[in-house]
Amino acid sequence: MTEPTQVIEQTQVTEPTESGEPMTVPGQASTRPVALVTGVGRRAGIGAAIAERLAATGWDVGFTYWRPYDGRMPWGTDSETAAQVSKKVEELGGRSHSIQANLEDLATPTAIFDGVWAVLGPVQALVLAHCESVDSGLLTTTVDSFDRHFAVNARASWLLIREFAQRFASPHGSGRILALTSDATVENLPYGASKGALDRITLAAAKELSQLGITANVINPGPTDTGWMSPELADSVKRATPLGRLGQPVDCANLVAFLCSPEGGWINGQLLHSDGGF
Repeated sequence: MTEPTQVIEQTQVTEPTESGEPMTVPGQASTRPVALVTGVGRRAGIGAAIAERLAATGWDVGFTYWRPYDGRMPWGTDSETAAQVSKKVEELGGRSHSIQANLEDLATPTAIFDGVWAVLGPVQALVLAHCESVDSGLLTTTVDSFDRHFAVNARASWLLIREFAQRFASPHGSGRILALTSDATVENLPYGASKGALDRITLAAAKELSQLGITANVINPGPTDTGWMSPELADSVKRATPLGRLGQPVDCANLVAFLCSPEGGWINGQLLHSDGGF
């Protein structure tokens, strides 16, 4: 495994000036609650859809991304995503703050919360949409890959949840933790196993953090069209889905927005399948 490096990269929080140009307003007060969304590396991804949907439903949004991971993936790095998502959040009335952060680094979760807190304020909802996902089977997975999957998908998620709970200062019953999972198993051992660990961590949080007024749920969004499927695989998934289509990032984003709302406050400790019946 390469030596992990932590990167904290701050973007603007803006409001229009008299000239119509944006200006930086660090830590500007807001009546909107603050959500932190991890894994917003691609505009076509679920994380970006969640960030934008939360902004549309009244949230300020801090979010993270990690370009070296995208650079290892077939879709490659998109250097414009962070700025585009920030702009969209602000167009929807929210404040934004983005952080490029390596979740393999043990110090990163604390640094993320420090950065978001300093600019936007205390976090009321934590959405874990980041992942390490490299296909390999039981016999072909390397120890380095196995460890990296668990470091990012399980350990970092636990540390983020712990940091969130230790700092939680919002009204009792308003705290939210949402984690995105997968039921992948065959030829996807380290990803599926580490996501299984994430499920257990999140469901433990639902019990242990209830006294703080925080709910925690896991969402399995099913096969979602974020550009990773081949045409053949996409057709196969459509045929296997009762509704005859692929999931879209906004499908998961709509569920996250509901669970983060007061109306979603009675749902706790659940693994929710939002997959069209796949």
